[in-house]
Amino acid sequence: MKIAHIKVAVFVSVIAAFFLPHLQTLESDGDNMFTVYLNGVQVGVMGDIGEVDECLITARKELAGSSDEMVLAESDLTWEGQEVLWGKIDDKSVIISNMLGALRGSVKETLNRSYTVKINEYTVNLASTQEVLALLQASIKRYDSGNNYYADLVLDSNRELNVLTTQIYSASEQEEEEAEEVMTSFGIDAALDEIFADIEPASEKEFSDYDLGLLALDFGDTVEVVESYLQDDELTSLDKAIEEVTKDQEKEQIYEVVSGDTLSQIAEKNEIPLERLIAMNETIEDENSVIRVGDELTVTVPEPELSVERTEQMYYEEDYEADVIYVDNDDWYTNQTQTLQEPSAGHRRVVADVSYRNNEEVGREILKEEITYEAVPKIVERGTKIPPTYIKPISGGRLSSGFGRRKAPTRRASTYHKGIDWATPVGTAVMASCTGTVAKAGWGSGYGYVVYINHADGRQTRYGHLSKVLVKQGQTVSQGQKIALSGNTGVSTGPHVHFEILINGAQVNPLDYLN
Repeated sequence: MKIAHIKVAVFVSVIAAFFLPHLQTLESDGDNMFTVYLNGVQVGVMGDIGEVDECLITARKELAGSSDEMVLAESDLTWEGQEVLWGKIDDKSVIISNMLGALRGSVKETLNRSYTVKINEYTVNLASTQEVLALLQASIKRYDSGNNYYADLVLDSNRELNVLTTQIYSASEQEEEEAEEVMTSFGIDAALDEIFADIEPASEKEFSDYDLGLLALDFGDTVEVVESYLQDDELTSLDKAIEEVTKDQEKEQIYEVVSGDTLSQIAEKNEIPLERLIAMNETIEDENSVIRVGDELTVTVPEPELSVERTEQMYYEEDYEADVIYVDNDDWYTNQTQTLQEPSAGHRRVVADVSYRNNEEVGREILKEEITYEAVPKIVERGTKIPPTYIKPISGGRLSSGFGRRKAPTRRASTYHKGIDWATPVGTAVMASCTGTVAKAGWGSGYGYVVYINHADGRQTRYGHLSKVLVKQGQTVSQGQKIALSGNTGVSTGPHVHFEILINGAQVNPLDYLN
């Protein structure tokens, strides 16, 4: 019976070797048969676990090839090994097929091939290049009603990665390219005729010779377009993208103050309330703050996300002003002027190339001008000497009484204060506010001890209620030179310095003239 059992075993082994190819002898050197799982699903049995990654890669390729979009799926690969003498393993094709089924059952999401458009700090995601081009064309259409320009996407040669940017073509450029091709087909004779036509002396154009209308158009911002893979909820509809890109947004810009500007004019020019202009600029305290030529102010202007720059050739007629003619007078100060001739507007016909950024004019080049009648210029005589400056006559002190109407502080005091007072201890040094000649130094009745100084610009300064005068009549003093000591003389309510500035013999508010 033992011999019979052995014969049967040998017979079965022979049959298995010929008719069961997947049942094979495994070497006994540790785990030699592996049950493989993908995402918790058994996908087959392998004798060589080193081939499992190859099978998974093949299955993932088949999954990706089944869709035009990017497919993400979980791929948690595990296995259990065991050591056996005999075992049945699965064919690779079966394992790959089972893996593909497991992957399909765990597809996480499908990402859409899309395009991200970046304009400065603004980005928007669109579903196709056709939508990108439609967005760009919508920005152009605001200024190109004749549909003579169209946008295209080209590879940005300045970037190492595959980034697209924009290029705008015109219908005329396309026609010129076609004409060049035709010229080439006609041969060298046609080319020579074209060259000689170009070098003929140009005659002056008439107004009717100009081709009026849109000459050039381009985007004023850099546009970058990159391919990306995104989920549905990350895409923006074309209509919404067009609204976001073409709608005017308030953007901060820098405005440089020019001669003649006032805060109210700047606010009006930039179409923002004066209160908002003041709030946006820390250097401006209120509507009376001083601004100077060259100062830079922050303003807001309405601009779309994607700006369009264009040049239009225009014909127009207008009244115009001639440039002011100045006659310099070296004996006058720069704040002295006199009009010698009043202006009168002229009239002219003009053809000009006008440049715009969106709806704002940024440049104008006159190509042809015909004067209907000449403008008469304004002629102004002006001084060239820098006028003297005025400084506060004491250091420190407290402003105790301003210029103008007031309640009389003491008997015999005026109810209209013709200067300003600084309360300060007796003996404080009093300086000349400006270089000049002492006109009076001594007692001045209600002023107590006073000093009057005449200045080169015709003004006079007065210093009152002094305790001691340190200069004499006729003496020349320089700005900042000590001329007296403060006191409490004359009609006074306490130690202080009274200070006046007179122009043409009349007192003015000194605070308007002190530097």
